[in-house]
Amino acid sequence: MKNDDRVSAVREILFEYVKSPSLRHIRDPHSIIRLAQEIVRSIDRGDSVWRKWDGQRETLLKSAVGCWIPFEDLRNFLNGMPGPPLTSTDVVQRLKAFEDEEYYNYPNEDLQEGCLAVYDKEKSDGTELPAIIGLLQDQIEREEERIRREQRERYERRRDEDRKAREERLLAGADCTWTQVGKSPHWCCRTNGRTYRLTPTKDKMWNLYRVNSTSPEEKGP
Repeated sequence: MKNDDRVSAVREILFEYVKSPSLRHIRDPHSIIRLAQEIVRSIDRGDSVWRKWDGQRETLLKSAVGCWIPFEDLRNFLNGMPGPPLTSTDVVQRLKAFEDEEYYNYPNEDLQEGCLAVYDKEKSDGTELPAIIGLLQDQIEREEERIRREQRERYERRRDEDRKAREERLLAGADCTWTQVGKSPHWCCRTNGRTYRLTPTKDKMWNLYRVNSTSPEEKGP
């Protein structure tokens, strides 16, 4: 690969990366690692065993990973670009190779229906494929962020419900694992009817007490 081609390929990768409006995406350590790996792969492309794939074809196919583009439309568009004719196997296996690389995610099946609906609308409006892919990338990023947020909220709800259940068991005199009462910094548990309390110290250690109640004033042995 000539130096000018390397510069062009790296420039395309950087433009693709910074076009995201999300600062979280741009600063995300995992995304930065993926960017660095992609740049290295781009520079080393001259040694690739995939002879039908130049920089433009590879860039387009990589951008389509996870976007649920109808396969025949994707293959036809790639064959309209400069280069040797691509068979269905060429495209399937190159796409699979991208998906199998550690810094690419497999397509999220939960987003398939939404992606295809957007694709069909934009195609009927006459939008060209690269623009549709860019639109789908933005949609997928928003949807994945929504999914992560909902998963985080569900996890926090379950954790809070579990904490409240442990607190209720503790206050009711039943055995329970370590828990806090309200916003207390102390942790208590009850095993075989015996109550224990962990109390934090100023030097960031813990004192363990055998107590009769959850009151922080009770020292106990």
